[in-house]
Amino acid sequence: MEKRQLGDSDLQVYPITFGGNVFGWTIDEKMSFKLLDAFTGAGFNFIDTADVYSRWAPENKGGESETIIGKWLKQNGNRDKIIIATKVGSDMGDGKKGLKKKYIVKAAEDSLKRLKTDHIDLYQTHFDDTDTPVEETLEAYQQLIAEGKVRYIGASNMSPERLRESLDASAEKGLPRYQTFQPHYNLYDREGFESTVEPLALGNNLGVIPYFSLASGFLTGKYRSKDDFGKSLRGSSMDKYLNDRGFKVLAVLDEVSKQLNTTPATVALAWLIQRPSITAPIVSATSLDQLESIIQAPELQITAHEIELLTQESTW
Repeated sequence: MEKRQLGDSDLQVYPITFGGNVFGWTIDEKMSFKLLDAFTGAGFNFIDTADVYSRWAPENKGGESETIIGKWLKQNGNRDKIIIATKVGSDMGDGKKGLKKKYIVKAAEDSLKRLKTDHIDLYQTHFDDTDTPVEETLEAYQQLIAEGKVRYIGASNMSPERLRESLDASAEKGLPRYQTFQPHYNLYDREGFESTVEPLALGNNLGVIPYFSLASGFLTGKYRSKDDFGKSLRGSSMDKYLNDRGFKVLAVLDEVSKQLNTTPATVALAWLIQRPSITAPIVSATSLDQLESIIQAPELQITAHEIELLTQESTW
C-alpha cells in the first residue's frame, strides 16, 4: 500500500480517510477508540472531522468528534504519525458560523483545544460563505499558517465558480492555496462531480477526498428494499436510491464482488481509489466488521476490465 500526496502539499496519506462524523453520534467514545486503533493498526494515517460533528444529535453541541479524536491522540501519543483534517464554517449555534477572518481564527483555536494538538494538518472550508470575499477567508488561513497552527488548507461544498475564484486569488495575491477538495461522490452519485469539479481538480492538482463514498451505506448492499430502512439511522435516506439505476449499480457490485470473493463495499471503494482524480475516499464505520471491508479496498486485486464494467454500468 503506497502513500499518496495531497495536492501539492507534503502531506502523504494512505488511500482511505476515516470519516469522524460518527464519533459521538452513532458510536460512543469507547467504540470510536477501538475503530481508530484498528484503522491505524492496519497502517492507515488520515482522519477527517469537522467542528460541527455531531451537533445534530440529541443533546450534542458540536465538537464531540474532535473531542474524542483529541482524547484518543493524547492516550496513544501518536500525533506525529497521524494526519488530522478538520473543517470550519458550519453553523455551531449562537451566531458562530461563516468564513469571516475573525471567526475562522477563533474557531481554529477551539478546534485545536478539542483536538489536544498545537496544529491542524489540513484545515478546510466546510461550507462556502458567499457574503465573505474569498480573499478574506484566505487571509485568515494565511495568519493561521504563519502562526504554525495550520499546515495546509482545503475546501468542501464549494461551487466550481467560487473554487476557481479562490484558486485565482491565491495565485494573484500570494495567499495560501487550497490543496484539496471534498465533493459528494461515489459509484452512484457521479454526475455532479464529474461534470463540473473534476476537470478543475485535475487541472489544478487538487487532492480529492470525497465524502459519502458508500452513498451513506447504500453501496454496501444492505438496503435493497424499504424493509431494510430500519437497519440504521441513515436508512430513511435510502429511498432515493431504490430505482432502476440503483438496482443496476447493486447488480454489478454483486457480480464483481462475487468474482473477487469480497464485499460490495470493498469493490465500490476500490473503484473510487482507482479514479485518476481521487486521492483518499472518506469512509465511516461503526463496527469492526464494517471497517474490515473498508481497509481491504486499497489492496483489492481488481482488473481494468472490472473497473470499466463498474464505470459503464453506473453511468448516469
